[in-house]
Amino acid sequence: MVNTVPRPLVQWLWPFIGCFSAATWHHVQVLVAGAVLCPGRRTVTGALRVMGLEQVPSFAVYHRVLSTARWSARRVARVLLHLLVSALVPHGPVVIALDDTIERRWGKRIALRGIYRDPVRSSHGHFVKVSGLRWLCVMLLAPVPWAGAVWALPFLSVLAPSERAAQSQGRRHKPLPDQARQALLQTARWLPDRTVIAVADSGFSAIELLRAVAAHLTVITRLRLDAGLYEPAPARTARTLGRPRVKGARLPTLNERLVDPATVWQRVTLRGWYGKTERRLDLASGTAIWHHPGRQVAIRWLLVRDGEGEKPPQAFLSTDPAAAPLATLGWFVQRWRVEIDQP
Repeated sequence: MVNTVPRPLVQWLWPFIGCFSAATWHHVQVLVAGAVLCPGRRTVTGALRVMGLEQVPSFAVYHRVLSTARWSARRVARVLLHLLVSALVPHGPVVIALDDTIERRWGKRIALRGIYRDPVRSSHGHFVKVSGLRWLCVMLLAPVPWAGAVWALPFLSVLAPSERAAQSQGRRHKPLPDQARQALLQTARWLPDRTVIAVADSGFSAIELLRAVAAHLTVITRLRLDAGLYEPAPARTARTLGRPRVKGARLPTLNERLVDPATVWQRVTLRGWYGKTERRLDLASGTAIWHHPGRQVAIRWLLVRDGEGEKPPQAFLSTDPAAAPLATLGWFVQRWRVEIDQP
């Protein structure tokens, strides 16, 4: 059966051989080859059919690769990440994207199926629910030379069930920010000698998440225009009584900076702003402590106005206060490739 797999594909899969047992490895090669060649839905049956193995008596062993066979998906993700980084990002910072997606699935045997908000069909005034499995995906944002663009290449997916689905199985519910924290820290441990920059949307703009990972990698995400920003706590003198201060004076909100004539704006040109080739933007930036009672994180905030007035003002943050504002905005714009490249 292995002879039916093209030799170039076997050579490409060779780095993953240590992730599987000898018996499972033969079946994995057939399934991967079938998934690549399958013209329709990439199911096990479709993969076997395109490989000419749909009538073999032992077809059930191929289904067991994804159900009962013992192999390490995390180890596969690590090997895949290293292959992608060495081929596409051999130097400089490694930029990754974090996003959740809904796999629309039905059936009584899908135990962790839940009800979620459909991000594609919903809007600010219209809420659409969808049934399925929620996956947290971590993707490498890599410039592909022959494509002339940045592609979002997934290397790690984590199942993130809803609270009701987890309770129905007697499991402890883990919120999406906690899943994201583990995925980001795992990625940083896999790349100990590289600077890792993670970009995510507003769903991951949580102080607890940012504070937990800030020492290991940089996170760039959106920021509320009314977020509570403060100066750093003043230095404590020897004669100061009471508990140490955790924050300094309150800073103006970003909403207030938008209408403040004293705000210093910088006119910049950015590629890829909402799909445009180039866009003129007004950019203001500064450092602050983002504080909520009992929680805080040091950030660099960015306030952006569309130079042509087509888009409303937006705010972003980076957990690296020393980050260059224009570079930070450019890294976040790469995250929009996630929506563009999804089927």
